Amino acid sequence: MLISLEDVSKSFGATEIFSGITAKIEDRDRIGLIGVNGAGKSTLLNVITGALETDTGHLDRRSGLRIGYLRQNSGLEKGNTIRQEMRRVFQEELDAQEKMRALAARMEDTSLPEEEREALTKEYASLQSFFEAREGYLIDVKINTILTGMGFSGHSLDKEIDVLSGGEKTRLAMCKLLLEEPDLLILDEPTNHLDFRTLLWLEDYLDGYKGALLIVSHDRYFLDRLVTKVWELEWGRFYSYNGNYTRFVDLKAERVARQQKEYDLQQEEIADLEEFVARNLVRATTSARAKSRRNTLEKMERIEKPLPPPQAMKLRFELDKDPVKDVLTLEDVSLWVEEEQGRRTLAQGLDLQIRRGEKVAIVGPNGVGKTTLFKAIQGHHPCGGQVTWGRNTAPSYFDQDNSSLNPNNTVLEEVHRHFPSVYELTVRTTLGWVGLTGEAAFKRVGQLSGGESARVKFAIMMMKRGNVLLLDEPTNHLDLTSKDVLDKALAQFPGTILMISHDRYLLDRVPDRIVEMSPQGFTSYQGRFSSYMEKANLRPQKPAPAPKQEEDKPQKTTYYRSKEQRKAEAARRAAIARLEKEIAEAEGVIARLEEEMKQPETMSDFVRLDEICSGLEETRTRLDQMMDDWVELTAQEEE
Repeated sequence: MLISLEDVSKSFGATEIFSGITAKIEDRDRIGLIGVNGAGKSTLLNVITGALETDTGHLDRRSGLRIGYLRQNSGLEKGNTIRQEMRRVFQEELDAQEKMRALAARMEDTSLPEEEREALTKEYASLQSFFEAREGYLIDVKINTILTGMGFSGHSLDKEIDVLSGGEKTRLAMCKLLLEEPDLLILDEPTNHLDFRTLLWLEDYLDGYKGALLIVSHDRYFLDRLVTKVWELEWGRFYSYNGNYTRFVDLKAERVARQQKEYDLQQEEIADLEEFVARNLVRATTSARAKSRRNTLEKMERIEKPLPPPQAMKLRFELDKDPVKDVLTLEDVSLWVEEEQGRRTLAQGLDLQIRRGEKVAIVGPNGVGKTTLFKAIQGHHPCGGQVTWGRNTAPSYFDQDNSSLNPNNTVLEEVHRHFPSVYELTVRTTLGWVGLTGEAAFKRVGQLSGGESARVKFAIMMMKRGNVLLLDEPTNHLDLTSKDVLDKALAQFPGTILMISHDRYLLDRVPDRIVEMSPQGFTSYQGRFSSYMEKANLRPQKPAPAPKQEEDKPQKTTYYRSKEQRKAEAARRAAIARLEKEIAEAEGVIARLEEEMKQPETMSDFVRLDEICSGLEETRTRLDQMMDDWVELTAQEEE
């Protein structure tokens, strides 16, 4: 057992955050901590780490427990380079290595007395045992593996961390935590700032992590993949469920239904007992039985009425008319932005056709121009090529940056601005559906939180009744409950959807086609995110599972290839062949050095032994980088 909490509570002033928490964290636990914003998740994490004291109850931590907690830019030393910052994790091992080199240099002195030589030899052997036990020869290999997996392969390790962006610093702080390998690793929203490939690498790495994990995340796919237990904070109460996020949803519904049924049955029993006592207490013949029933009432352990869930949105997207079959066609579209240095091309050769009723998701790296594309197809940004909307199409747009909203208007005024002829009662009713009731309707748009702004935009979209929904990162500011509501509403929408999203849970439930955008064009994959993940070889190290018999149907994958892409493919294959040759050579060098290290004459030659260890470290580092390059290149191979 790593941590035990017994009847723990915490308040700030007169506000109770949570109470009655009894739980344990065991070795190798995989726990997801969830709850709406303000439920007390961060407070609970600070109690667990010892940053906050409990008000009541008892908390035990295992002696010597090492806890790693990912905070924004946590633990990064200003002025250090990436290399220096990562090597700080292994300071004890590096100090031992430096002492070993100094001892080896001293032992080269042939004039040393035998007793002193023996003492130095003994000290060297002790340091060497420590260094090998801590896998000191693999320090740079470990560093390169983590940095490459977390998306730093394109960065020089001599780059100062001060020049990194906020997102890069957060990723680097996570790299450092992963290298430290604490007994309990606490990650608060670890999937922010990560692209799909890095996310998948992180999931694979954490899946094999030796310690325990406690994860706070709104990424339902991430929780489904990793956690085996879910802790929920709701209205200050704590609940624990076995299983991943999807299982949690089912178990919570079962618990609430069961508790409601037990509560209703007990209330009926209480009513019957109270009625009997009231009618029979004063009667001489039945007074004794009435007193007995009264005692039963007094001793009865009352079942709590289930608390209502936090108010969730109600979304229902409807349309007034159907468009023609070909909703949207893009032909050789190119995108660019104007900068001080001149025009910079984002993407070109974009060909795409969207049919009526299709649900399509656009994915791709940040900066490739996905949002620019959405603006261009609506005529809000210049582009090359041809954009053709079919007859009777009525797009409705959810923008990521809130540029469609006037920050000076109240919520009520903003919706009225889009629908000036609609009665206020209709507007207020729609706002009520998305949870903006009472005073919330009179807040200025510029004062709204990200989640509240999203609700305003959803209200406008519902009232617009468009037959094509254009959604740019619609789940960015939504809590888990709101995300589930949106999933269902989009899945039930009878019209056409074109969305941009990094929400893999959403992508695995709504779209029937994933379109990957790159600077050279589109690649279209039929199916949802799981299918795309296999077809795009995002996880090349794992073979694709055999399809179920009833699903064993060929699916069409469309590729848009240019001359430049064909050239790049030839170069990729040549690079793979070259790497495979270099990898074989490096493996041969490692085998020879390891064999030489085992020889008796080498074991007594400390100078040569140090040279071999340095050579092994250098070759293994080079081999690890070549293997990463090989995996990266082979991952690009088409099926």
